[in-house]
This record gives sequence, structure tokens and C-alpha cells, in this order.
Amino acid sequence: MTAHPISETIASLMPRAKAELTELVAFQSVADPAQFPKSECEAAAVWVADALRAEDFQDVALLDTPDGTQSVYGFLPGPAGAPTVLLYAHYDVQPPLDESAWISPPFELTEREGRWFGRGAADCKGGFIMHLLALRALKANGGVPVSVKVIAEGSEEQGTGGLERYAEAHPELLAADTIVIGDTGNFRVGLPTVTATLRGMTMLRVTLDTLEGNLHSGQFGGAAPDALAAMIQLLASLRAEDGTTTVDGLTTDAEWDGLQYPESDFRKDAKVLDGVELIGTGTVADRIWARPAVTVIGIDCPPVVGATPSLQASARAQISLRVPPGQDAAEATKLLTAHLKAHAPWGARVSVEQVGQGQAFRADTSSPAYTSMAQAMEAAYPGEKMQTSGMGGSIPLCNTLAALYPEAEILLIGLSEPEAQIHAVNESVSPEELERLSVAEALFLQNYAESKRS
Repeated sequence: MTAHPISETIASLMPRAKAELTELVAFQSVADPAQFPKSECEAAAVWVADALRAEDFQDVALLDTPDGTQSVYGFLPGPAGAPTVLLYAHYDVQPPLDESAWISPPFELTEREGRWFGRGAADCKGGFIMHLLALRALKANGGVPVSVKVIAEGSEEQGTGGLERYAEAHPELLAADTIVIGDTGNFRVGLPTVTATLRGMTMLRVTLDTLEGNLHSGQFGGAAPDALAAMIQLLASLRAEDGTTTVDGLTTDAEWDGLQYPESDFRKDAKVLDGVELIGTGTVADRIWARPAVTVIGIDCPPVVGATPSLQASARAQISLRVPPGQDAAEATKLLTAHLKAHAPWGARVSVEQVGQGQAFRADTSSPAYTSMAQAMEAAYPGEKMQTSGMGGSIPLCNTLAALYPEAEILLIGLSEPEAQIHAVNESVSPEELERLSVAEALFLQNYAESKRS
């Protein structure tokens, strides 16, 4: 780190940041009451609101969004005539998956091998702490030079669109000159990166019914149509033999022309087992940033333990389709739905339910805000130039904000570098990245305010 006063201040604040992240990670804030009590999300929202009030934010509010969750809003006024910057993070998290596979409990922040482990440590409770660190450092070094709005979403991981609908109904609330989305990450630890594109997504549940009830496989197997076997065949139709996504009518040959992702690095980051091939064709960057990708994320079927020799009358699966920039998520939803209905074998009855959708996003990297961020990142990461990359994930709010505020500049940064293993077991955050990115954000706000004055 440099000897810049902002850097020194943030370094001194890191013990406090760890303590606060410990408190925030402890909330089991999965925005799905079927998995965790709704009270956990509500308590996390109150914690975030209290943190904003402690930093002198005004108009702090818990916003009841149409999907039944709460987003937290606050406003910190800056000097007269200063631009307004919106800082975004989300406090809801992915479910921990198999808790027994975690080396330390998922909702207890645990330091190990120089990293802090816990669900949401990087995605994206750490992003909220990053915003707090940047603002505190500015307050300790002459004041915050811009007006700041903070919005912490309560259902980003579920893709249920609550904050998007709320923002559309209250378009003045999040209006800003520049928006910093703190929910992406560096290409790798120590390489400062802004994210130029995000894939969108659609999420569907498909149910197949073939029989009035389960049957004995010895008495009826071989002629009676098994819904689970039908589901396996249907899901297999979504990929070619090499693993390429094959949804009827969906384009899968786009190419990525920016920063490349060496295959050897990707194998290491993804922890691909020796001898196991990558799927798809083209460069790794093509496959994860520029092309659609289908994933079966869940199947309802009998567990192996306790299974009986039965033919299944019904089967259900949840399917995620990532949609790259240039393709419309709503159209992709129609194509995927049509594909599922067309490829169900043996005349199985098909029902499809949409449970989430978000459009892809492409940022304008030529904007003045990117110049200010590049300067800030170079100062926070001495010897490194800011890079731009894509991201396979989606942040549905980005397109809503871009549509509501077409003049606003949108930048995407964050703590979810490959080692963070977001959405997987043993998610973690690098405290060094938290520190450096907080420095970068603080310096960006200074640079951006100065650029608007000149």
C-alpha cells in the first residue's frame, strides 16, 4: 500500500471492518423463507440501516419491495453543487449448500490462511463494508466530496426483481450522476478490474408428469413411462456432446474480444479435477462472458438412501440459463420454454414456471467516471493498470438503473475474485482486496468530484 492518507486511514479501520463483517455474516439472510426464517433478512436489513445512520446518513429507510423483501436506502448530502454517486451492494446471500462441506461454519466469519471465510463475506456483505470503509476514510480526510446515496438490496440472489420494480415506481429515489455497483470482482487477486459486461439470466422450473402414481419397477418397468427417466432425457437435450448449450433458436457462437482467460488459469480457479475436460468450444472468455450457458441447479427426485424400486410418476427440475449481452432475456425465456415443451419424451405432460429473470448489461467504458476509477485503482494497486473484463453472473438491477437514468455512468467493482468461491462452499474474502478496493473507491470519489469541478 502507498503512504497516501486515505490508505493509512483504511488500514487503521480494518479491525473494525472485520468485526462488522463478522456481525453481518452472522445473519442467515437467504431471501427464501422456505429455507431460512424471514426474520434473518429483516434483522440484517436493520443492521445495515443502523450502520448508515451511524455515518450520518439521512432519510434512512427500509423499503418494502414488491417481492416481499426489504432494501435499505440512505442519503448523505455532499457540498453544494457536488455530483451524486449511488453506491450499491446487497445483504442477502446464497444458501450455504451442504453445511457439512464447510471447513468452518458458513455464518461465522473465520480467519484462515490469510482470508476471511463465511457466506456473503465477498458476495456481497463485504461490498457493503467496502462502501463504509471508503466513506469513513473520506470523512477522516477532509470530508466526502460528493453526495452519496446507498442502496442495499435484499433479494439480489433470488432474482425476484423486488428492487427493480420499486425503483421503476419511484424513479427519483436512486437518481445519480454515477453508480458504483460493488458486486463484481477483480479478475484475480491483486489485479484491479472493472466489469464491462454481465450476462443476464432466466430461471425456470419444469415439471414432468407421466403416471397417476408411482409404480413397482419390477411389475411395470420397461413399458410404463418413468417421469424421472423422462426428465433425465429432457435435460440432456439442453447440451451437445461437448457440453455446448443447445437451446433451440439460441445463438451460441459469439466471441469475446477483450481480456482473455488462459485455460490453465481457469482450470485452477474452477478447481477442475485432473483428466476432466472443460465443456464447450471457443476461448474460455467466449464461453463464460459472451455465450449463453444452461445449468441444471436442482432436481426433485428420491434420495439414494431409502430409495424404493419404484417408477416415478412426476419429476421436477430447476434450470438456470445465463444470457450474454446482445441477447434478450425475455426472448431466451420463450426459447427455453419452447425447447422444454418440444423435447419432453414419450408425450410426458410438461409444465414450466418462470421463477426469475434479468437482462444482460454492457457498460460504457469510455465515460469520464472510468478515467477517474482507472486513476484511483492505479494508486490503490501500485504498478498495476486497471483491466476490464466480463462476468458470467447477472445483476438484474443494472439494466433497470441504465434505463431509468440513461445519462448516469455505471461502474462495477467488488470483492468476488476467483479465490472467493462465491455461491460455493467455503466462500471467503481477501482482507487485502477489501482494503485496496476501499482505498480505490475513496480515491475514485475524490477524483470524480474534482473532474466535475474542472
